[in-house]
Amino acid sequence: MKERYKLLLIAVVFLAAYFVPWGHATIRQSGLEAFMMLQEYAREHVLTCLIPAFFIAGAISVFVSQASVLKYFGAQAKKVLSYSVASVSGTILAVCSCTVLPLFAGIYSRGAGIGPATAFLYSGPAINVLAIVLTARILGWQLGLARAIGAITFAIITGLLMAVIFRKDDAKRTAGQMYLPDEDEKGRSLLQNASYMLVLVLILIFAAFARPAEGSSGLWPAIFTAKWYITAGLLIVLGLMLKLWFAWEETTGWIEATWGFMKQIFPLLFGGVIVAGFLLGRPNHAALIPESWIQSLVGGNSLWANLFASVSGALMYFATLTEVPILQGLIGAGMGPGPALALLLAGPALSLPNMLVIGGVMGWKKTATFCIIIVIMSTIAGMIYGMIA
Repeated sequence: MKERYKLLLIAVVFLAAYFVPWGHATIRQSGLEAFMMLQEYAREHVLTCLIPAFFIAGAISVFVSQASVLKYFGAQAKKVLSYSVASVSGTILAVCSCTVLPLFAGIYSRGAGIGPATAFLYSGPAINVLAIVLTARILGWQLGLARAIGAITFAIITGLLMAVIFRKDDAKRTAGQMYLPDEDEKGRSLLQNASYMLVLVLILIFAAFARPAEGSSGLWPAIFTAKWYITAGLLIVLGLMLKLWFAWEETTGWIEATWGFMKQIFPLLFGGVIVAGFLLGRPNHAALIPESWIQSLVGGNSLWANLFASVSGALMYFATLTEVPILQGLIGAGMGPGPALALLLAGPALSLPNMLVIGGVMGWKKTATFCIIIVIMSTIAGMIYGMIA
């Protein structure tokens, strides 16, 4: 961190301690909600979601050759292949808007084009197959289907727009990389490398596997019951792979790359969670901005209601699957179907912590453009759905 940023951080903390009226009941409650949200985040998401995601990002950075990333996600890659892979990645990775960040940072730092990278960034949390199934089951199949179609479409359109808008920047980033040869993989076969990455992804999926809805039966409850046994077995398999297939220098390089991503992302992420908690609070817990205000502003299907739902969803943090019960309460309080879809399309893919982190990865101009595209498309989709629902 540059010295001026350290000075700015110290100044902000000092001014907050000096001027914020902590004696006011609402301010105290908001401060409590900020740290309660941070505690909830630390307990429910850091160990089971973020840490595995950081290790995947480190593995991408060290073990996946730059030539491979450029082949499938580079600015010069075939559009059909790169956007197809990026836009449906969320059906495999059941992650939230913050867990996908280290994965995005990993592929972007290896030379992925801005288009496929941002398509992946959106699709990771937005096309979560568990969340879409839960949406259809609790909120109705119409809203679940609209969410699935909208999320896949958004991922492709967002990536294409970002690629067009920042095509000159992409050209500069990829200059000299078009003819990179495949890198030496230390004697490992493609199958071995693919198996290693698959085990890492499976560890993330099972460790983060959410508790099924009360009264559920069938496959999901059985998987949830056995998730830690499966995760432990996968960790043993991972250990054997590292011992048999990788040199010690490669393993230490993987740990160092993982730590590098953690240092870059964790401070901004936790800061963003605290700010979001202070302003918006947790579901059913009042903070600085009362939930009743939000509920009263998103009834009907007006342009304002859909825009407000999109912006509110973009700023709020939704842990994986939590957007469904939140929407259930908001719809029960009078939220229109259009704004509900708008929030579903903008909310899981964006959050204030998410914005802060991706700003540090790809720059604030690209981040602002990415967020504006998502908000505008979510608003339009909400209005269309509200008219036909």
